Amino acid sequence: MSYLSGTASLLYELDKKLMVLLRDGRTLIGYLRSIDQFANLVLHKTIERIHVGKRYGDIPRGIFIVRGENVILLGEIDLDKEEGTTLEQVSVEEILEAQRIEQEQKQEQEKLRAKALKERGLAYHLDTTYEDF
Repeated sequence: MSYLSGTASLLYELDKKLMVLLRDGRTLIGYLRSIDQFANLVLHKTIERIHVGKRYGDIPRGIFIVRGENVILLGEIDLDKEEGTTLEQVSVEEILEAQRIEQEQKQEQEKLRAKALKERGLAYHLDTTYEDF
């Protein structure tokens, strides 16, 4: 197998099950069906996996098109090791509720941090542009 540089190297990953971490913190798992010169991806049988602590939930997303500039990390999933995880799978409703609670706790911690810094005379800008992951 010869090595292809840049986006062309993704050709070796076609029809394989991949995990894709996006810039907004979401994790997608699906089969790579197509790519282009900009590293835009088409994933088939895609799920969005949400992790909270030792639990996770999968939301079915079907066919998913991902703009290449939004990909932070991409890797092939080892199908043999996928089943041997120590994480507990829970329902979509449970994981979404756990994620909501976790985000509220993080926001409260950020508010306390901002208040403590303000009391010490330091300016602190709470960035709410992106969701915490």
